[in-house]
Amino acid sequence: MFYYGDLISAIEKLGKKGAITGSIGKSVLGLDIPYVLTEGKRGSEKEKTVIITGGIHAREHITVPLVLRLAEASLNGGYKTTNIFIPCVNPDGLRLATEGISFLEEKREWKKFIPFLRSCGKDFRLWKANVLGVDLNVNFDAEWGLGKNNVFYPGAENFVGKKPLDQAESQALAEFTLTVRPDITVSYHSKGEVIFWNFNQKGRILRRDYLYARRIARITGYSLAEKGGSTGGYKDWCVSKLGIPSVTVEVGADSLSHPVGLENLREIYDKNKRILVENERFLYSHSAEKS
Repeated sequence: MFYYGDLISAIEKLGKKGAITGSIGKSVLGLDIPYVLTEGKRGSEKEKTVIITGGIHAREHITVPLVLRLAEASLNGGYKTTNIFIPCVNPDGLRLATEGISFLEEKREWKKFIPFLRSCGKDFRLWKANVLGVDLNVNFDAEWGLGKNNVFYPGAENFVGKKPLDQAESQALAEFTLTVRPDITVSYHSKGEVIFWNFNQKGRILRRDYLYARRIARITGYSLAEKGGSTGGYKDWCVSKLGIPSVTVEVGADSLSHPVGLENLREIYDKNKRILVENERFLYSHSAEKS
């Protein structure tokens, strides 16, 4: 397993190697949601920025070290694009899924969350939500609450919240994204080796986004999918609010069990390591302008 402490240690190491590090905000429990930024070496060309996220779903913690490895590759790669990596959007959920409910005993103010979580069960290895039982990837203002898999009560997965962006983590990610105004976002999830890209685009924007998604499918070997059973995701919000290409990339073969283990990390990274150069090629050689 990959723990929150491992994340913080890895971020510190990247900072010592020259990456810019910081936090996009705090979780419900007050944990930092860290980021790593590698500045683009674009010369006289216009700056292009990419945001790559992982760990928005607690049990999908294989995506945390994946995004960290991509951050290290970006730091060493001399890319034109400025790449911003947010390895774990849901740090409370990461701790819950990897450590169990006992970690909430560490601080007095955290103990108030224990009764609710105990009512949800004893085993949190398959938990997706944050500590309030809100699925952060259905909490964005993009057809919020309209997905066939969305639910309206707290629990391990699919609860949309009481209103869009009512969670500390989703709000922090949305505000950070609006500040950065990226040209592309990539959201890593697990599992299935499939790429979700479509969210009501039309005309030239539809063609542009399909072209981008097809290129990512080619380099990863993953298949393209249309809209899934949920709405209100970060990818959906980026497409509808920012008008940019945005994909959800589900890593790990569908035959694997949740949570996908670290023994699969090398193969997953090998399939995704070209995404940095592909983003750069797309942004600097095609018309990927925002709508």
